[in-house]
Amino acid sequence: MKLLLLLAMTLTLVSCGPRPHSEIRPQLFDGQRAVRHVEQLVGYGPRPSGSVALGYAATYISAQLQEFGLETREQVFRASTPRGVMQFRNIIGQTRGRGGPGQVIVLGAHYDTKMFEDFRFVGANDGGSAVGVLLEIARVAGNQPNLWLVFFDGEECMVEYGPQDGLWGSRFFVEDLKGKQQVDWIKAFVLLDMVGDARLHITIPRNSTPALAQRVFDAARDMGYRDYFGYFNGHITDDHTPFLEAGIPAVNLIDFEYGSAPGLNDYWHTPHDSLDKINPRSLAITGQTTLRLIALLQNSPPLR
Repeated sequence: MKLLLLLAMTLTLVSCGPRPHSEIRPQLFDGQRAVRHVEQLVGYGPRPSGSVALGYAATYISAQLQEFGLETREQVFRASTPRGVMQFRNIIGQTRGRGGPGQVIVLGAHYDTKMFEDFRFVGANDGGSAVGVLLEIARVAGNQPNLWLVFFDGEECMVEYGPQDGLWGSRFFVEDLKGKQQVDWIKAFVLLDMVGDARLHITIPRNSTPALAQRVFDAARDMGYRDYFGYFNGHITDDHTPFLEAGIPAVNLIDFEYGSAPGLNDYWHTPHDSLDKINPRSLAITGQTTLRLIALLQNSPPLR
């Protein structure tokens, strides 16, 4: 009887203890699956903010997040732009967990494409590749606690990047955090942008949080991909900028050498940004490194 009582007490203690989350396995990231997401987005055609095609893309992203078990919601808002007042839509997928100070890791990507009047721009890399990576991360890491995946609308400027042009989705998201007093919930923000080039070289801009950039390099080294990551020569205005301005540690994983030869960026914002340029291995390198980064951040002290 004493033995049975002791066993029952032991089982009670075990069941009442904290439930650990399962270990992240970056090798489960499948570059081919990520490419199929990009193919789906490109199939809708150009996806500038406010377009019917972007609405299809939003529906697809939401459906995928729900399929992978994430709680999915939208932020629909209106803002003044050089083309008048427009409506935008962010999509947010959240894993289990109640959040709290220093508990949440946010991954972000924009899913809109820049508007061009004189040619058809489908944004396979710029507007597609990072979305494919985030959706595959949702499949692999959807069981992790306090992981938010945010798909921003309105990243692309309409005339020239500035306080009143571009980054509408990320600016709204950060302002919403401020209004809810949740800025301190965010342990780190990791932005992915233009990560599908076959000649992959992630160029982290200098306006990234140094300690977080170092974690990226550590994660890449752990995965055997360190040679694919380095620093950009200067600053880049992108969806990580509003997070930095709010004091949130942020890093931008972007390959800003997307072109016909090493060091060039001549495919960017041209008709050449097409599906044939997207490489599944590049998506896998980015996705597996990001998954390893999540694991490092889950076990690291605050970066602020």
